[in-house]
Amino acid sequence: MNFNKCSRCGGFFISEGNTCPNCLPKDQLEINKLENFIAENTTSNLSIDDVIYSTGISNKNLNRYLMQNQFSDFASQLHQNNFSV
Repeated sequence: MNFNKCSRCGGFFISEGNTCPNCLPKDQLEINKLENFIAENTTSNLSIDDVIYSTGISNKNLNRYLMQNQFSDFASQLHQNNFSV
């Protein structure tokens, strides 16, 4: 067990992962929204602003999700000038 800082709320917690137990359901909901958005939008002409507007996911959290391996292909298709890490 590690003492970690939640990447979503900034609170400290003792557990594995980068999201506290209180924020984990919110992260899972937003990841599901992002997965559904990707499945429904195969257009390669999307910007990160398009994704934020359509899903309601904050820029901070969206960038965090896009750093995960499961979204690497989608992240590479976004307009690079709008993608901030």
